[in-house]
Amino acid sequence: MNEKKLTSRLVKGAIVRIGLGLPIIALVIILPAGKWDYWQGWMWIATILMPMFFVIPYFMVKNPALLERRMRMREKEAVQQKIVALSYLYFLVAFILPGLDVRFGWSNVPPLVSIISDVFVLAGYMIFVWVLTVNSYLSRIVEVDAGQKVVSTGPYGIVRHPMYFGVSLMYAASPLALGSYWAILPAVLIVPLLMARIGNEEEVLLRDLPGYAEYRQKVKYRLLPGVW
Repeated sequence: MNEKKLTSRLVKGAIVRIGLGLPIIALVIILPAGKWDYWQGWMWIATILMPMFFVIPYFMVKNPALLERRMRMREKEAVQQKIVALSYLYFLVAFILPGLDVRFGWSNVPPLVSIISDVFVLAGYMIFVWVLTVNSYLSRIVEVDAGQKVVSTGPYGIVRHPMYFGVSLMYAASPLALGSYWAILPAVLIVPLLMARIGNEEEVLLRDLPGYAEYRQKVKYRLLPGVW
């Protein structure tokens, strides 16, 4: 696929995803709250979506092939297919519960705590963007492309899966950003899900990516320095 056709396809894909994604996200987060002035929900949505209007055009110009990889959705590994299926349940519970919490007044999260938590959500997202700038082969699914090489610079010099660290930070901060203490309970489920995904991903990388075994000896920790 030539660059012009790829860019056109990416533009259409981005428009469709944002056009469909925003109403769906708004319904999942805002509707359970039972009110439109759920400011924590709207602030969280803005924190996630606003950077995309800068990040997506940037990568369309700088690295359209990376965006094409990020649009792949169908996992090839059977283990990953099961993990993804479980993750859908996690996302539904983790992001519907905050609205219900606000609706029925189960929690009383101070506004400042929600605002600070959104800062951490944004920080996690920016770590994810940093990883994208370093690793051009970062697909949405677990796979190794032809010619792919081990990346050991930037965040990859700290942990082997920095993208998942950024994702973990985003989801750990989201319950408080959305004004819910109770939503912290399902939010911790992201940890075993990511551990299972990383475990299978490491098997694939050891099998298919030359030099990954040596990289594992150099960078000891998978997700959190000094811990795991």
